Amino acid sequence: QVQLVESGGGLVQPGGSLRLSCAVSGVFFFSVYNKAWYRQAPGKQRELVAVVNMDGSTNYTDSVKGRFTISRDNAKKMVYLEMSSLLPEDTADYYCNAAWKGANYWGQGTQVTVSS
Repeated sequence: QVQLVESGGGLVQPGGSLRLSCAVSGVFFFSVYNKAWYRQAPGKQRELVAVVNMDGSTNYTDSVKGRFTISRDNAKKMVYLEMSSLLPEDTADYYCNAAWKGANYWGQGTQVTVSS
């Protein structure tokens, strides 16, 4: 059974930093998957935040460029999202995703609240 478990969320002040982690289990050939972080703010649609592709290339939504960094450790089956210079508008539930061909897996999410 495939499981993605996020951790690292919490309450942080504006300008602060957080590191989200996603532990993946039950997936074979983890390295071929594209891994991503999405977020969903209250009352809004889920949006793609960052993706790291099989070849290691990365893409970010414009609002987080220069502030967030996605990475993965294929040997440990982990995906990370380093977030810095956090803004109140970064407040959302953050979800880890792994996708390859017809397979598309999601975690349960971790809450990030940016507030003073």
